This record gives sequence, structure tokens and C-alpha cells, in this order.
Amino acid sequence: MTFTEKMTEKARTMGKTLVLPEGTEPRTLKAARIVTDEKIAKIVTLVGKTDAVTKAAIDAGVSLEGITIVDPAVSANLESYAAEYHELRKHKKVSLEDARMKITDPLLWGTMMVRMNDADAMVAGAENATAKVLIAGFTIVKTAPGVKSASSCFVMDFPNNKWGKDGLFIFSDCATIPEPTVDQLAEITLASAVSCRNFLQTEPVVAMLSFSTKGSASHPLVNKVRDALKIVKDKAPDLIVDGEMQLDAAVVPSIGEKKAPGSLVAGKANTLIFPDLQAGNIGYKMAQRFAGAGAYGPFLQGFAKPISDLSRGASVNDIVNTCAVTLTQAE
Repeated sequence: MTFTEKMTEKARTMGKTLVLPEGTEPRTLKAARIVTDEKIAKIVTLVGKTDAVTKAAIDAGVSLEGITIVDPAVSANLESYAAEYHELRKHKKVSLEDARMKITDPLLWGTMMVRMNDADAMVAGAENATAKVLIAGFTIVKTAPGVKSASSCFVMDFPNNKWGKDGLFIFSDCATIPEPTVDQLAEITLASAVSCRNFLQTEPVVAMLSFSTKGSASHPLVNKVRDALKIVKDKAPDLIVDGEMQLDAAVVPSIGEKKAPGSLVAGKANTLIFPDLQAGNIGYKMAQRFAGAGAYGPFLQGFAKPISDLSRGASVNDIVNTCAVTLTQAE
């Protein structure tokens, strides 16, 4: 069973609810139909003006049977959502009247549905820029307790399954934070461990990557990884994590034994933490293109509730898979 098949089956058994704020976007409509037909979510809600969503569905050749449509402007939840948004933004001088107008934006509405437990998860980004999805998340859903910065991860699926968890790895952060601080790097590591448990369904073995392995080089960039490791160990003393570590030492047993003898991670890592976005983005794309690895994501992590951002070039199948994976985060 492939990674996406496992996530689809897990989401199906969980029976959670999903909101798709881009209710008139053709690929999203087709994905909503599949998610509903395959019972990946118990309820799928599309956000938008009813007439506009209906017309878009007809144009896309999609039946809306069994799919819920919510029009924020006439919803019974408008006043309660506006009041909640006002509370969240009144420090920014957003009045209740302004909140009532702003919350009718489909993306903000969908995010508020997740905050208010009217949906378990949200997927957006087919027509909204990543920055807009993230701002909605930070503003309304917020980050998890104790977390200041949300990040992202990819699930990488290698044809050769001798490494990682049967060929599966978590790569992080490859899409969100360009130059993480020491504290952010620690948060990325902790969030990625949670993602590993959820997505790979195994205990994380986390390598914090660098161009140095256990003191083989001296540089401020190496010190940054070491300092982040100390924070991670203080906050999660039972987590199997080590660093700083070069990639080969992290995943190749013979090299790990030589470069980091005695390490519980060396040669066994299934979760790789890159020191910055440049390294992470280059790393996952090299693995995808040179090694033929499947790259699933990016999946957002560190938010209080599950939301995901799509590439605006996402296919219908990409959206369906992202919906399934995001729904599994609703545990």
C-alpha cells in the first residue's frame, strides 16, 4: 500500500469533516466530488455564493449531490464568526462592523470554520497564494500551544526502501521559513517529529543536518544546529534526535557508524531537518528529480488545527491526496 493509499484509508476510517474555501475553483470542485464519493471525509463543505458555486460545478461537469455549500453572507453563523474575528483582531483596530465584512471572505470563513469546530480540516491554495493561506492560519487558527512559528514538511517516498521507514522520509522545512532562528529550528524539529508519527506511522528518528558531523567542522552555522538540538532535547527528552550530522552519516549505516559512533540516529534517520529553506528546497527537489522519489506536500505543521496549502498548479489528484493527508492530522 502506497503512502497516499494509507493516508486515504486512515482518513476514511476517521470520518472527519473538511472545508474547501475555493468553492468555485474547477479542480477543487472535482476533488470535492472524489473526496465525497470515496468517503475520505464525512462531510465536504464548499464556501462561496450558492449560485456561483452551482454554476461553476455545472461548467466543470461536477455533481454537488451530498456536498454542502455555505454562503458566508447569508449564513446563520455570520454574527458569531464576526464576533470571534473581532475578538482576534480588535488589537489591530478591526471594528465589529469591519469584522462582519472581512469574515465573508471565503478563505477567512473556511479558516474560522476550523477554529470554531464546524470543520475538522481545511485545504486551500489552488487559487490563493501561499502567503494568504498562511496569514489566514496565523490570524484565525493560530499555532499550537507553545509554538510560535508554523512550518512545513514533505513526505518523500523513495523507490529504494532500504532507507528511512520503508523508503519514506520526512523532509523539513522545505517550503516555509527561509532562515530559521535557533528557536525556530527547534520548533521545526519538534513539529516534524509529530508529522513523522502521523504520516509515517512510526516513531521518529530525527537527524538535524549540517555540513558537519558531531564536531567535524567549526562554524556559526554549525553552532546554530547544535544550539537548536539542546532546546529540542530539553523539551522532548524522550525523542530520538541527534545532530549536527551530515546527510550520509544520517542515512547510511556504515558511514554513520564511522562518523558518529554510538549515535542512536546515525544511519537510521527517518526524519531529516534541514538547516534552512535553501538547503531543504534544494534537497527535496534533488531527491525527487535525481532519485525518482515521490514528493508529497508541503504539509503545514505547528498550527493548532489542520490546514494545508496547495500549489496553484496542483492537479485534481494532488488536491485529493492533500485533503486525505490533512484530514489525518485531525486526530
